[in-house]
Amino acid sequence: MKSTVKTLASAATLTTATLSMTPLHAGGLDRTGTPIDLIFETGNYAELSFGMSSADVTGRDTLGNSISNVAGDFSVVGGGLKMQFTEKFSFSLIFDQPYGADVKYGGNPATTMLGGTMATADSKALTTIFKYNITDRYSVYAGPRVVEAQGEITLSGLAYGPLNGYNVKFNSDRGLGYVVGTAYEIPDIALRASLTYHSAVELDLGTVQTAPGGVPTATPPTTAKIPQSLKLAVQSGVAPNTLVFGSLRWSEWSKFQLDTFGPTPNLADVDDSVTFEIGVGRRFSDKFSARVSYIYEMGGSDDLVSPLTPVNGQHAMSVGGKYQINDQLSLSGGVRYTWLGNAQPETGTPDVARASFSGNHALSAGLKIGVNF
Repeated sequence: MKSTVKTLASAATLTTATLSMTPLHAGGLDRTGTPIDLIFETGNYAELSFGMSSADVTGRDTLGNSISNVAGDFSVVGGGLKMQFTEKFSFSLIFDQPYGADVKYGGNPATTMLGGTMATADSKALTTIFKYNITDRYSVYAGPRVVEAQGEITLSGLAYGPLNGYNVKFNSDRGLGYVVGTAYEIPDIALRASLTYHSAVELDLGTVQTAPGGVPTATPPTTAKIPQSLKLAVQSGVAPNTLVFGSLRWSEWSKFQLDTFGPTPNLADVDDSVTFEIGVGRRFSDKFSARVSYIYEMGGSDDLVSPLTPVNGQHAMSVGGKYQINDQLSLSGGVRYTWLGNAQPETGTPDVARASFSGNHALSAGLKIGVNF
């Protein structure tokens, strides 16, 4: 079984009636968890967020060579606008950088199992959501979503045999999907339950391959399907100024493939991701509120993973808070510490472990400015 966690951290926003912050989130190649919480803000609202992550992912290959940190630091930005047109009808526009990867192995490709192997991926998305309140408790929402992505992969080291040195670049392409969901709310007790579906998005990535010792050659486009996902989120007040919340998110990463027209099999062998979060929030004054949560993401049935994704499952603690500067302006922030699951990168058919990673972690932080107008 391949690994279920392919990135080490990323940025997302959770907003409630009493607190708001920007913890970092993960799952599959997800970096933001495709947030839509902005649609539940009161009145007209805009926000700008920034997140960053630094991970320590080290190991040792089966030849005894130490593997220094393979995870690159990264940052993400996000933003959104919500317009309340009538009491029942609103419009939201959300920008995020939802998916990504940044992995690179050091070492000499001629003397180490995985030296020089690398993968990078970047993306951005723009989501439009129209929300209609059927009653004061029930609402539905939906809208289109555009995703753009690009990336590059190099297979390098003795573990790849004759493919040692193979490189492929995936040029940028855009695809169209959609978001649809429904929510039930009881504002008096800060209760909200929402179910949100993000459709799959198909991309046709222009492809340039370079064989070991060869020259770059354009080949037919590679079709990649950004996976569908489903998220259930629930929150409720349990005492004055105290809120509990939780969520369950599933993303079908097993349908994501990078099967190029060339000598390599599928370069993206990823398991579905299932991520749980549970936490509590507390309002300490009219201006300050805070929250703490625990996040758990399931790993695969064994520790064998792709060398491009040397993590198998994770759990994390997230702490954050919100300060209401004035009636219009708020500042939110949070930090997250993640314990990354042990993994054994493998190659070949049947799978053969080429390295071992254990005791790794990541530290992430986020900041958000919100404006009501």
